[in-house]
Amino acid sequence: MAQPLMPKATAVWLVENTTLTFEQIAEFCALHPLEIQAIADGDVAMGMHGADPVKGGFISQEELDRCQENSRAKLKMLKATLPQPKARGKGARYTPVSKRQDRPDAIAWLLKHHPEMIDAQIARLIGTTKSTIKSIRDRDHWNISNIKPQSPIGLGLCTEAELVKMVTLARRKAERVRLAEEKEAKRLGKAVPAPAPVAAPAEEVHVTVQPDYTPAPTAESVFGEAKPVEKTDEPEPDVNSVFGQSNSDKE
Repeated sequence: MAQPLMPKATAVWLVENTTLTFEQIAEFCALHPLEIQAIADGDVAMGMHGADPVKGGFISQEELDRCQENSRAKLKMLKATLPQPKARGKGARYTPVSKRQDRPDAIAWLLKHHPEMIDAQIARLIGTTKSTIKSIRDRDHWNISNIKPQSPIGLGLCTEAELVKMVTLARRKAERVRLAEEKEAKRLGKAVPAPAPVAAPAEEVHVTVQPDYTPAPTAESVFGEAKPVEKTDEPEPDVNSVFGQSNSDKE
């Protein structure tokens, strides 16, 4: 049940100016009957000025008179004539000014790694516009040469939980669309395109790498293989004839 704008001040006025029971006042003001009794005894809301619900447009004088005559009757509030505030719909997420220049990088990353997401989901996730997403997808953005795909989580544009939730919703929607297309193709008697095969992982090739080992150099590896000396009939030269006569022989 709706209650007046200032329930305790309204209860003070009703206690002072009407003969309504504590239960009637408590139900109208959404308070406990013991609290209404404490207000009447002066233990609660001492010095508070009462608020007239008739002048405030919450109740009519005829309704007050009716309930004062019947202690079992319940007070009914008047319908509000003032325009009620409308609930604001969920729009694009607000992005701080300091992070707005990072949105193109995040859009490029999402388009590359999550193509199943539609433009509306990307716009809702990082707070951008569909025109910006389209310009980056078509590569006609004014700053396309400087755009580098970066994760929106690392850029602080969304949390990991928000990204996982949005990707899950996008994949479920894409699966529903695919099933609907297959059902329509079967109804029309058209060939149902087979899903793209998943590439099998490449076989691992184990290569045994031998440790580097360089043997110690040998004379043959440095100077080559030694050639055998050919024997001749010429006598071997005398040492004295080659180096001359020694001093000891002269003496």
